[in-house]
Order: sequence, then structure tokens, then C-alpha cells
Amino acid sequence: MLAFKYVAKHYLRYFFVIMGALIFFVLGFDYIDNADKFSQSANLMLIYFVYKSFYAIDLLLPLSLIFAMIATKIYLIRSNALVSFFSLGYSRVEILKPFVYISTAIILLFIALHSWSSFSRAQEFSRNILKHSQYLNPTRDLFFAYKGKYVYFSKLLPLQERAEGVRVFSIKNGSLKEVVTAKSAEYRNGFWHIKSGDLIIKPDDLSLKSPGIEVREAKDLDILEGFRPKILDQVYEGKVNFTIGDAVDALMLLQSQNIDVSNIRGALYKIFIYPLFVPFLIVIIYFFVPISVRFLNVSLFSFMAILTTLLVWGIILMLIELSNNKTIPSEIGIIGPVVILALIALRQWRKYRLATE
Repeated sequence: MLAFKYVAKHYLRYFFVIMGALIFFVLGFDYIDNADKFSQSANLMLIYFVYKSFYAIDLLLPLSLIFAMIATKIYLIRSNALVSFFSLGYSRVEILKPFVYISTAIILLFIALHSWSSFSRAQEFSRNILKHSQYLNPTRDLFFAYKGKYVYFSKLLPLQERAEGVRVFSIKNGSLKEVVTAKSAEYRNGFWHIKSGDLIIKPDDLSLKSPGIEVREAKDLDILEGFRPKILDQVYEGKVNFTIGDAVDALMLLQSQNIDVSNIRGALYKIFIYPLFVPFLIVIIYFFVPISVRFLNVSLFSFMAILTTLLVWGIILMLIELSNNKTIPSEIGIIGPVVILALIALRQWRKYRLATE
């Protein structure tokens, strides 16, 4: 218990220091790069940096956990604390436990944060503030198919749950049957409600004897059952920064419509699977470190451990981007690397257990 508290205290201290330093580095570099683009409003600048901080945490928290483990292990070696713990009868596994338990707990909290829209979509919000001086930019010219109908929104306002310039095209037997046009529609009670609009009905027979196209007033129409504004905004704009709730809702809704949901599956894998590479990589690096500075070139080890971490992290992020662009399946791009790291960590664990028996 003494070793756990001691190692945990230093691990958390290094984690917060490294995490804070990386966040300030990202914010400082971003300010230098975009200083001439900022609005004159101090409030907007503050909100921008808050969202940018959320994005930095989302990007760099896994990296910080591994860097903190490396820094803590180097500290334990340099101070001879590691040798002292082993002399008192602690095993290498007992020294490893604080790293694995704490990193896993922080990763679970990190995953839970993705149920919060401001955290999951922080990069999108910060870009909107920089370009449009508002954190949620309206989506324009949205055209999509749903339940046999084709729908066009001239402007979608997800925050207000409202759309403007609405057109709904109904197709029957490969031919246009009717069109509903309206100035606006609002999302309420699970439907997009059109209070007032025009219904244009095309007759099946367009000969000279046909009555012609009929135009009548349409009132209180409900369309797109269950298609929430945020789902529309993200799915049909090709965005991949879903919250957990939005991703699950979109997956269930679109699967029933036989619509490709690979991006949504990839978003869920990124939320739940990708962060798990952290404890596995911690185990792998941990068992490569000798117990004393006499058996270790500390500077060389630090350089190699940091380089390896950055290389693994960079490869995983690259594969995630390839998955988002549908170049490779998300199962290969996201789940595959984590499974490989898990197998390597298990091999390291078994190798240590066999050496101590």
C-alpha cells in the first residue's frame, strides 16, 4: 500500500504537469498562428480558447498518461526508490499497478466526457468561432434521402432545432409524385413539424386530358420521425465528432434505413476502443525498463520511450483518419492496432511471470 500511494502520487503529479504544459503549448502555438483572425470580442476569444483546450485534452490526454509513466519511472530509478521497494519485497507487478489502475480510471473518465457535446465537438466549435464569430455555424444546402423521401433544407439550425427553406419530394415507382414546400420546419415531439406550406401533386397521367398539376395548402405536417437536428447536421455533413448519445441514436436509426453507418461505427470505436491503447503501451514500456541506473542509460531510454510512444500514437491517429475517410475498415484501423498492443502487453506479462517462477 505504501508503494502504491507513493508511485500514484508522483504519477498524478507528472500527469497534471505534462498535460497542462501540452495544453498551453497548443494554445500558445494556435494563438501565434491565428492572432490576426481573432474577433475583437474578448468573450468570443475566451470561449474559443476554452473549446481549444477541450480539443487539446481530447487529442493529448492519452499521450500525457504515457509520458507521465515514463517520467515517474525515471524518477523512481534516479532516486533509487525503485530498488528500495524491491528490497522491501515489492514485486514489479505491484509497482506497475498504480500506473495501470490510474491510467485506466482516467481513460474511463475521458470516455465519459464524450457524452458531452462541448467536449466531443470542441474542434468544430472553435473553427466556427474563428471563421464565423459563432460557435455553431448553420448547415446550408442539406439534401438527403429518408424513408423513401428526398428532403432538402436550405439552412439547418441545430441549436434552435429549426430548418429553413424546406422541400420534401415523394417518389413512387421511380416517378415524382408530390412535393411539399415550406419556409420553415421545427423539430418537436420526435418529428419535423411543418406548420404551413404548399403541397404540389403531380398526376400519374401527364397527357393533355389530365387535370394538370394540383397545388394546395398543406398544414401541420410531420416528417422525418426521430431524425434529431444534431444527427442531421453530423451524419449528412460527414462529421465524425459524435457524442456517445448522438452516435448510438444515429446508428440505430440509419441501420433500419439500410444506410452506410461505417463513419458512425468508426466514431464509436474511436471513443471506446482507441483510448485503451494507453494501459497496454504502459505495460509494454514498463517491462523494458531496468531497475537501476547502473543498468540503464537514462537519457537514451527516455528518448527511445518518448519516440516509440509518439510513433505508436501517430500511426494509430493516421489509421483513424484513414478509417474516417473509408480508405480502410474501421475495425482494421482502430480495433486492430489496440488488439496488437494488447497481445504484445500480454506477451510481456507472461515473459515476466515465467522469469520469476
